[in-house]
Amino acid sequence: MAKSQSNEGKDIFSLERLRQLIDLMKEHDLGEIDLQQDAQRIRLTRGSLPTMTMPAVVASAAPTAAAPASSSSAPPSVAASEQEGPHIVTIKSPMVGTFYARPNPNSKNYVEVGSAIQPDTTICIIEAMKVFNEIPAEVRGKIVSVLVQNEEAVDFGRPLFKVDTRG
Repeated sequence: MAKSQSNEGKDIFSLERLRQLIDLMKEHDLGEIDLQQDAQRIRLTRGSLPTMTMPAVVASAAPTAAAPASSSSAPPSVAASEQEGPHIVTIKSPMVGTFYARPNPNSKNYVEVGSAIQPDTTICIIEAMKVFNEIPAEVRGKIVSVLVQNEEAVDFGRPLFKVDTRG
């Protein structure tokens, strides 16, 4: 999408602008829009994933704390000592929405603990406003912890995965 003078100085990620883009996608039957402004990037896709039953999403302005690792419903992970240090990177949610670990209910998860990932590896989907957004890892390494459950509502900045960049 070309940068026009009328958009200079505006935040392309404002809710109003995103709604305009979604309307544009519907009007012109577009399957994908990929935008970048400075260090921020958003990719909107539609129509490429099967319909899934969506739980209600409650949006919040402030990020919530991750559930304690001692919770009995916590996803599997490696020893806590291996999840700390300068080689561990936390992948956070780039938006508010519903986290999906797999492309459809009958598929395997995109990634699990022990999965090797590349920067372009799709690690999950976050559904926002009926748009399914494939989230790339943007880092190379190995998944050491999955911090959210499938179909869980997530806020912007919520930790999703821990990645060991050594391997």
